Amino acid sequence: MAKDKSGYIIAAAFIGPGTVTTASLAGANFGLHLVWALLFSVFATIMLQDMAARLGVATQKGLADAMKDQIAHPTLKILLVALIVSAIGIGNAAYESGNLTGAAIGLNAFANLGTGTWAFILGICAALLLWTGRYQWIESVLVALVFIMAGVFFITFIVAKPDVVAMASQLLTPRLDSDVITTVLALIGTTIVPYNLFLHASLVAKSSAGLDKDQAVKRCRRQSAQAISVGGLITLIVMATAMMAFFNHAITMDAANMSEQLKPVLGDKAQWFFALGLFAAGLTSAITAPLAAAYAVCGALGISDNMKGKAFRAVWLIIILVGVSVAMMGFKPLPAILFAQATNGLLLPIIALFLLMVMNNKEALGEYRNSTLSNIAGGCVVATVIGLGSYKVLGLFF
Repeated sequence: MAKDKSGYIIAAAFIGPGTVTTASLAGANFGLHLVWALLFSVFATIMLQDMAARLGVATQKGLADAMKDQIAHPTLKILLVALIVSAIGIGNAAYESGNLTGAAIGLNAFANLGTGTWAFILGICAALLLWTGRYQWIESVLVALVFIMAGVFFITFIVAKPDVVAMASQLLTPRLDSDVITTVLALIGTTIVPYNLFLHASLVAKSSAGLDKDQAVKRCRRQSAQAISVGGLITLIVMATAMMAFFNHAITMDAANMSEQLKPVLGDKAQWFFALGLFAAGLTSAITAPLAAAYAVCGALGISDNMKGKAFRAVWLIIILVGVSVAMMGFKPLPAILFAQATNGLLLPIIALFLLMVMNNKEALGEYRNSTLSNIAGGCVVATVIGLGSYKVLGLFF
């Protein structure tokens, strides 16, 4: 268990082009006035992923299997399976195009082969890595990419010479109004990713098999908190860098030349660093999104989640193929990514409610079920996201 790094895989999964784009837009348009939403998201992610990890350790099952076991009514069970397959399976296929496009944009800054060509090459690389079926190889690549991201975005931020006074002023004046609500939901949706709950439970279930459960839970909890905090710090650095370059400046950010537009503030070298970070972010998510979908869909359909199994490989391969195909068509990713992240924020309460229900099953979880405090914290997260989503919907009519 000591060698397991599933927490960092979760960090790798949520720090993708969607996170870089959303954080950049938040910083460019609203400065650091929305950091409160990021802090809330990091806290909620640590809490919910801890639940998913405890579920995996206690039951040795993935979240999809556990959710199905919780529901006895056949019709409700069918509806649940349909929700998982559509929201996680089909949804991740849509995300994959953004992941590959984001990574391709980063590589295209180094060698101008076109984002479509790079997306195709990256899709092949992701497929080859997943095809090996060797978890430790996949884990090592993803963890390395997380640290590359952390390093390059931090260096980029330092080179940008941040205005500490302006940053502190914005941090102390949070905003929540109709103009920022979509971006707030996007920040939440890009950090608290529903498919990561399925991925974490399945990974921990496999890595903790045969080990002492108490020790496994403690190690997962500590590592997840550390890794997710690193992911939150990366997001904050990206937001602050964009704030320095764009906030209160007459410049419009566009995903296709994001790093080029940072040139006046960051200089040539930092521009390359940002492109490298965007590539790392895209590749990590291009690997984890299909992997998470395969675990979720196979669990929902009652199919073996053996990484070398035909059905498991078929699910992630279809998602990569869809992602590559859409990316090669050249659709502009910026509006789609922001919309997808906001939609993710609206989907979250449904998955979180199911998770809370499962985590209170005393018969299945025993001493690892939720405490009263965990239930209160989880309920607050769900209520907050529902409140923000309702505010957004009502704002469309009033």
